[in-house]
Formats: sequence, C-alpha cells, structure tokens
Amino acid sequence: MDDEDCERRRLECLDEMSDLEKHFLDLKDKLFKEKLNQVRTKLEEVIAEKAIEYIEPLAALQKNMKIRTEVAGVYRKLCLEVIKNKYECEMQGAMQHLKSEKILLYDNMHNELLEKIQRLEEARQSIDLTSEWWIDEFQSKRNKRKWDPTKPEKKKKPTLVTGPYIVYMLRDIDILEDWTAIKKAKAAVPPVKKKMEAIVKQERIQYSAKCEDGKLYYEGECYSKGQSILLEVKDTAPFEAVITAVSTGEVWLRRTDGSKTKIYVSQLQKGKYAIGKA
Repeated sequence: MDDEDCERRRLECLDEMSDLEKHFLDLKDKLFKEKLNQVRTKLEEVIAEKAIEYIEPLAALQKNMKIRTEVAGVYRKLCLEVIKNKYECEMQGAMQHLKSEKILLYDNMHNELLEKIQRLEEARQSIDLTSEWWIDEFQSKRNKRKWDPTKPEKKKKPTLVTGPYIVYMLRDIDILEDWTAIKKAKAAVPPVKKKMEAIVKQERIQYSAKCEDGKLYYEGECYSKGQSILLEVKDTAPFEAVITAVSTGEVWLRRTDGSKTKIYVSQLQKGKYAIGKA
C-alpha cells in the first residue's frame, strides 16, 4: 500500500467518523426530546391527579389524615366530658360550701342576736327602774310645789294589804343603788348559756382537720391528691380509697369499686369520718 492509498483510506475513515458523530448527535437530541416529552406528560398527569406515582401516596396520606381526624374528634369529645365533669364537681362543691357557710353564718348571727336581746332586756329593766324612781321623785317635788295652805290637806287612804308583806326601811335611792350593783355583778358573771355554747363548740371540733394549698391536714398528717388512704365511718369497717381532689372545705375520694365519695372537713372535725394512711 503506497502513500496515496493510505491518505485516501485516512480520509474515508475521517468521513465515516464525522458521519457517525453526526448520527450520534442526532440520536442524542432525539432521545433528549423524547425524555423531555415523557417528563412533561408525567407532569401533566400529576397536575391532573391521574399519575399512579401521585395517586397511591396521596391515597395513603388521605387515609392517614382520616384516621388522625377521627382520633382528634374522640380526644376532643373526651376532653369536653372531663371539663364538664370537673365543672359540675366544682359547682356542686361550691354549692355545698355555700350551704355550710350559710348555716355557720346563721348560727353566729343567731347567737349574737340572742346575746344582744339579753343585754337589751337587762338594760331595759335597769332603765325602767331608774325612770320609775325619777318619775316618783319628780311627782313628789311637783306636789310639794303645788301645795296651797288655804286648801285643807287631803289625807291619803291607807292601802289595804292582804296576806304577808315586807316593810322596807330603805329609801328609794338606796334600793336603786343596790339594784344597780346586783345588775353589774350579774353582768360580770358569764351566763350559763354562754358556757354551754362554748362547751358545745368545743365538743363540735374534736379533731384537727383543714385544707390548705390543695392538701388535707388531719391530726398532724398531710394527705395529697392521688394518695391511698383508709376511710373509717362510724360503726363500720374501714375501706381503702384514693384522694382524687382537695378543695377548700371538702375532699373527693374514689373507692376500689370505682364509686366516688365526698366528705367535708367539718365532718372530719366532728369525728363522723376518720382517715389514715393505707
């Protein structure tokens, strides 16, 4: 093979390579356009919500959303029931506390009014006696001033007394002073009624019980919400319960059978109920 043949062969190879390169570029452009058309078609299907790759995940998301919506609805319903029960519990506790406070206020005002009536009765008796004495003195002085020497003096008829009687040798002013001293001495001595009321009050509060800061203090022990206790009622065996709420004047308990019981601090103070640690 001479140089001319080699050159000719080289040129032919170059032409074939250029043709192949041109054909490769044409195929590359055609493949790119086809891929671009496929992507655009898939995008249009996704926008129209027809693509399988979009429909299946969307269905899973919608199913998950439905489940979570149902759970949220059930949770909302339960929360509303809890709030309603708590509201009713607070209202009932407030009404019971109001009734107990009204009874206590009535008793206090009743006792105060009785004491005032007693003091007014004593003062009235003392004032009546003093006024009678002053009226007698004033009438006697008035009669003396109206005495006329020209007119004959009228003699009073003697008072007829039937049965035994006592002749007092004291003057009216002396009797009044003695009566005032007796009243003062009587007022200094506490009446039997006040003593009896004090004894009754002491008998009412037999045990130490109070509620502070959401805790119950009973006979030196502290009880809080969620604590298990032993509740003892008069003439019955003690049973176990759990403290569910502690308010100003009452304590809510839940028994082992699920039933709820409410006791007042005043009942603990009077000994109607007794509690201890479980």
